[in-house]
Formats: sequence, structure tokens, C-alpha cells
Amino acid sequence: MRRWLGLVFISIAVALIIVDSTIVNVAIPSIVDELGISSTEVQWVQETYTLVFASLLLVFGTLADRFGRRRLLLIGVVVFALSSVLAALASDGTLLIASRTLQGLGGAMILPASLSIINATFRGRDRAIAFAVWGSTIGGMAAVGPLLGGWLTTYFSWRWAFGINVPLGVIIVIGVLVFALESREEPRRIDLVGAVLSVLLFASLVFGLIEGRTYGWFLSNNPPSFWTLDISPIPFAFLVALLALVAFVAWGLWRQRRGESTMLAFGLLRIPSFRNGNIAALIVSLGEFGIILSLPLWLQNVLGYDALQTGFVILALAIGSFVASGFAGAFGNRIAPVLIVRVGILAEILGLVAVALAISPDAEWWHIVPGLFVYGFGVGCATAQLTGVVLKDVPVDQSGQGSGTQSTSRQIGSALGIAILGTVLFTSLGAGLQARLDDRAEIPASVRSQIVELVVDSSGTAIPALAERSPDAAADARAAFSDATRYSALAAAGFLVLGFLATLRLGSRRVE
Repeated sequence: MRRWLGLVFISIAVALIIVDSTIVNVAIPSIVDELGISSTEVQWVQETYTLVFASLLLVFGTLADRFGRRRLLLIGVVVFALSSVLAALASDGTLLIASRTLQGLGGAMILPASLSIINATFRGRDRAIAFAVWGSTIGGMAAVGPLLGGWLTTYFSWRWAFGINVPLGVIIVIGVLVFALESREEPRRIDLVGAVLSVLLFASLVFGLIEGRTYGWFLSNNPPSFWTLDISPIPFAFLVALLALVAFVAWGLWRQRRGESTMLAFGLLRIPSFRNGNIAALIVSLGEFGIILSLPLWLQNVLGYDALQTGFVILALAIGSFVASGFAGAFGNRIAPVLIVRVGILAEILGLVAVALAISPDAEWWHIVPGLFVYGFGVGCATAQLTGVVLKDVPVDQSGQGSGTQSTSRQIGSALGIAILGTVLFTSLGAGLQARLDDRAEIPASVRSQIVELVVDSSGTAIPALAERSPDAAADARAAFSDATRYSALAAAGFLVLGFLATLRLGSRRVE
């Protein structure tokens, strides 16, 4: 009984970091309005968290194995709660982004430690149930976050979207101390060089994807203050990422031949379920939560919903995920987990396409909800079962490193997905709005450019104010934002199609 109660509080800890990563999406319009952050800063509010999260999962997964899984989880919760206080008190975009960086640090401790504890504590059928609970928590909380954030933002302040983490953190610490069991393996030296290379790899790659539309993909049309070359810094960022990747792999393989520890579990990649499962997890994560970035902005800035109403719409995703948890629990030991994963991904694709087809400037909430429910059902099915498939053959003494690698695959995919889909959203918005305004000869060319820049840089929050000065331009902006949101959803569905194809390389045996 104790281990199941421990699972409850471990799941709440996971919920803490998942809720926070989604709660911000609903609060973004209010943050933009109060702090005046740009659309690029909007992406960085999300990306700094995800970037640090992904970069350090391998490090903390290894540390969890060596210094105590429960201990690292508790430290992570404390760091996360304290950084949430800093985020709630942020006075500008820079401080908010810095606070989100510290939150990513805490989250990177929590996630691999939680997975490692489950992998080390449960076996057989119990493990399948435990992973179903863990995965459903992720899927469900991804949608409960916007509802909670909407309520707090509407009736209190966006700052409480971060402040709520403090009492939750206290509850988690007490519950984990009382019910969760400690476990660790024989300590070994940490691969510091590999850790630095991994951070350099992920940071430069995501920087290039996010800032490409700002600084130019090749020629420098709007260079940062520190840049003096005609060529954009973006190609150099991608080159650094490529060199860091080559160095990271070469260094890791060299250490492995010497029998030393590595950041990435290269030895575990010989296990087919682990290798192929991680590839599938990375690709699926590229599209899995893409709609959560763009949909709240569209609902509030185009349809005029407030934050709470937006949260209620996205609640359909959570309901679908919880329904999926019952489905996975009922059939998880009768049907091969990989088949449930495939059903889940297909449901996600169908749901995203349905949402994309329903998006228009005149849409109603009930046009969107059915697609979100189907999408949420897919997330609930795919997330937990894919985790089980990836880790089912990993030795217990390497469970932290294995779970860290699996979590890193997901977070790399998530980071790249947010960067790519955010670029699709805002690039499409700018191009689409410019094309529509070019047909309005009564608006001077210079004013058209100013309107496009205003709408894009404000992530659409300028549309309501624009409507008071130029209803026609505002109508064009709403139509362009709807098109851009649709393209973003379809791009996410495209990544999920690739993820489904990747699962075809996974076996269909039941987890023993």
C-alpha cells in the first residue's frame, strides 16, 4: 500500500511540472499586456524552461541513480517551488525568462527521478498500471493546467499561475518523505564533458529554430547588437549544434570503450525496444503538445474568450486523457502496449485534423471540443504505454539513466516542436496578414507593415485594440491568425504521422 501512496505523490510532482508548462500558455496574453513582452520573448518564456529541462535530464537521471532517486526528486520540488516565487514576482520579460530557466532546472530533477522510482519499485502488471497512472497524469494535467491558469488569471492575476506551485510543493515534499521509498545504485564519476556538450547542442539548436525568423535564416536582416557580420548568426548556431552533436557522440563512445560512465546510455541503445522507442518518442513529442502553444492565443485574441473560458475549452483534452487512462488500465495487460501506443497516436492525428478543420474567425467552442477530446484520448493512450515500451527491458541499476534518456528524447522533441510550430505559427501569421493587407489600397504601405509587426510581436493581443481603429484590418488579422493556427495544428499532425511510422519498428509483444 505504501508504494501506491508514494506513486500518488510522485504523480502529483509530475503534475506540478506539466501543469506549469501548460498553465503559462493561457496566462501569456495577460503577461504580454502587463510586461509588454514580444512574440519572440513569448516563445522564450516557454523555451527556456523546456531547453534547460531537456539539456539536464540526462545529468539528473544519472545523479538520481547514484545519490538517491527520492532525494533528487525532493530537491527538484524545492527548487521548482522557489523559482516559481521568483516568476510570480517578475517585473519584466527578462526576469520572467530567468525564473523559467530555474524552473527548468527543478523540473529536470523531478521527471527522471519520478520515472526511475517507478521503474525500480514496480514489476510486471503493477508496473504497467503505475506507468498508466504516470502517463495519464501527464496527459490530463496538460489540459487541467490551462483551466487552472485561466481561473487564476481571470479572477486573480497571472502571477498566481506561478504562486500556486508553492503550496503544491509543500504537499509533495511531505507525501514523498512519508510514502516514497529511497533507492540508489553504486556511485560512479559524472561525465562532465558530455553534460556540457549536451547543453551546448540543445541550446544552439533551439536558439537557431526560435530566432531564425527574427535574425534571418541566412542573411542578417535584423542582427542582434553583438553581431557585425552580413550573414545571420542562425547558420552558425546550427553549425555549433552539429559540431556539438558529433563531439558528444564521439566522446561518449570513447568513454564507453574505457568502461566509464556516459551522459547518454549508449549501451542501452543496443536494446531494440529502448532504441526504437526513443526514436518514436522524440518524433511523437514534436507534434504531441503543439496545439497547446497556439490554441489559447487564438481562442483569446480571435474569438475573444477570457482566460477561464479558454481553460474550459481545453479541459476537453484532459477529459479525453482521463478516459484513456481507464482504457489503458483495462486493456494494458491484454493488448500489446505498442498497439495501444499506435491507437493513441492515430487518435491524436485525427483530433488535430478535426481541430484544424474547425478553426475559423467565426468558430464556436463546440466546434473545437470534439477534436480536443479525441486528441486528449490519444495523448492519454500513447504517453504512458510508450514509456513502458521504452523502459521495459532496461536493467534496474540503469533505470535512472534509461528514464533520463527517454525523458530527454521526449523533451528534445517537445523543445523542437515548440520552436518549429511557433515559427510556423508566427511566420504564417506575418505572411498571411501582409498578403491580406496588401489588397487594401486605402491603407498606406508603411501602415500595413506596422500593423503586421504589431500583431506578430504582440502574439495577437493587439487585435482587439486594432479593431477599434481599423475594423477591416482587425478582421484580416483574425483571419490570418486563424489560418496560422490551422497550419500549426496540421504541422503537428504531420509530425505525429512520422511518429506513428516510427512505432512500426517496435515489437508487439506484451510487457512481462
